[in-house]
Amino acid sequence: MAASDKQLLSRVSEVLIEDMFQVQAGETVVITVDKGSLFDIADELFEKIKTMQGLPMIIHIPTAREDSEAGMIDWPVAPLQAALTHADVWIEMNSMVLLYSSIWEAAMRDNKKLRYLIIGNSTTKSLHRVFTGYDIVTLGGLLRGVMDMAKKTKVVRITSNNGTDVSYHTDPTHALDIDDGDYSKPIFGTAPGYVNIVPKVGTMEGLIVFDELQNTEIFEHKQTIEFVMKEGNITEVNGGEEAGAFRAYLASFDDSNMYKISHHMIGLNPNIRSLAGEIVEDERIWGGSDFGFGHTSPIDMPPHGQVAKSHFDGIIANTTIYFDDVKITDNGEVCHPALLPLAESLLEPTIAKT
Repeated sequence: MAASDKQLLSRVSEVLIEDMFQVQAGETVVITVDKGSLFDIADELFEKIKTMQGLPMIIHIPTAREDSEAGMIDWPVAPLQAALTHADVWIEMNSMVLLYSSIWEAAMRDNKKLRYLIIGNSTTKSLHRVFTGYDIVTLGGLLRGVMDMAKKTKVVRITSNNGTDVSYHTDPTHALDIDDGDYSKPIFGTAPGYVNIVPKVGTMEGLIVFDELQNTEIFEHKQTIEFVMKEGNITEVNGGEEAGAFRAYLASFDDSNMYKISHHMIGLNPNIRSLAGEIVEDERIWGGSDFGFGHTSPIDMPPHGQVAKSHFDGIIANTTIYFDDVKITDNGEVCHPALLPLAESLLEPTIAKT
């Protein structure tokens, strides 16, 4: 019999608060929400934090008209920033995200103890798939293996049967990181199961064909949108009606940096095997690629970052990824011999995966 949402939510809260954050007695945990958040999830996390003798606080903020810096006009900046600057843990659950806004940048810059995680307005079932049912240590081993290979790589190429063929150069001064589910130390955390690379500025060339793209309905409509990339910039947005609407969306920011590549994430969450229409989940699809555009934090692109009014992501399932012509994944499956044992262990079905 399938587990109820209540049982799934209880398991998610247990894994997040006890195993991943390892919340200690007396630690302050801030959960930010807006009208688009799922409050049953926030409430369950709140109660779990209390059982760990932590000090939880839910802050309900206005739903901004846009994400990131473009939403600053809608948020109570000074009091919100003050709370986040003094928190031990911040779980961002708002539907219009603070991520990459000036509030977020200040919290990450000024609060050196902060353990941050963004889950957005993910559903209970999605969170259960993303956060539970695999061994964190094994996942960390796989992700570090890919990251170590990426550190030695000069050129990354991504292809897909959907027509994607794009490449970029790496930059050793830019961020190269993973999330394996360990949020017990200060971290800019997102959901587990990826390796993130910030490309060298001005080097991305080729064609990206998205299976899913924020601020569009191409996933629901079974369509795609194509970005032509030249020197790290989107120069063309091609497709049907959705492409025209997306061109208008980009133009509305009147910000040239919204057209620039921000990061490339290699998805490797063993539970995510197909796109579900949930952005936090789908960004981590096994063997897929996520591309982010727009604002890039100085944390990821020192020393100044890439300042933009907002940030958006798009996803491609089943990618083939090359590190300097060496194939790491093949049509969505890990294929490098050094990585195969860990990949196979993670994908092996077990009764314990609940």
